[in-house]
Amino acid sequence: MQPPFMPALITPFTRSGLIDPDATAHNVSLLWERGVRGFLLAGSNGEGPYLEPGERTTLCRIAKEAAPRAFILCGVAAESVRTALAQAEEAAAGGADAALVLSPTTLVRGRHPLVARFFADVADAAPLPVYLYSVPGVTAYDLPVDVALEAAAHANVTGMKDSGGHPVKAAALVAGAPEGFTLYVGSSPALTQSVAAGAVGGITSSANYAPRLVGRVVASARRSVRSALEAQRKLTKLAAAVEVHGVAGVKAAAAEAGLRPGIPRPPLRPLTGAALRTVRKVVGAYLADEAGA
Repeated sequence: MQPPFMPALITPFTRSGLIDPDATAHNVSLLWERGVRGFLLAGSNGEGPYLEPGERTTLCRIAKEAAPRAFILCGVAAESVRTALAQAEEAAAGGADAALVLSPTTLVRGRHPLVARFFADVADAAPLPVYLYSVPGVTAYDLPVDVALEAAAHANVTGMKDSGGHPVKAAALVAGAPEGFTLYVGSSPALTQSVAAGAVGGITSSANYAPRLVGRVVASARRSVRSALEAQRKLTKLAAAVEVHGVAGVKAAAAEAGLRPGIPRPPLRPLTGAALRTVRKVVGAYLADEAGA
């Protein structure tokens, strides 16, 4: 069963550049204890575009061992159908439940028929159910509604993560998609309005360091926008302070929340100086407020 929210889980790397299996298991186990029932591995926040052959299998196996009942979604970041299928095979070998397939851009950005064909070809041969993934902040390409709906008509395309942060687009996707198609929003500030528009929930960076708050927003938004406003304001403010720093900011926030984030894989760099102190202060204040609630 697909959970109402998932973290776009960080990937901990050692200083020698390898995946840290102990830290990965710790992070999954800790978040499971905090009510998380599904994980996106190897997404943008998990530095998926930087993963090497075989590492998706490693991450999925660790997560499945740490939380056997969790729903595991594994990111696929590839520019060709051939590479996308190889990554999906890795995810399947590790026990993933579905593959989140990033829209290709290098040679096909804006060439919508080729993007639609990419998703169809991957869905035809993938060993797992396929989720579409649109993250314009990373790819500089916002998957259009009509292209997404064309892809969603494929029997092996079962959902989508849309990180564009447009609730009106979310409503159009939900209205036009086949029955059973699952839409997740990837933008913390757009969570309430997108859920109110029909998205099932969120897959966000913020669920690494504030999973209970993300869960409250989703649960409240399913009842009414008004009931979610206070929690949404808190989440928006918190996420803005952290995620302005990208992956490094999320890893710093996750560390403050008890996760073991490791270091980013170059060319990304760890957060330092005033930016690190600010993230620690903001997340520390949030955690203290949660503890006192």
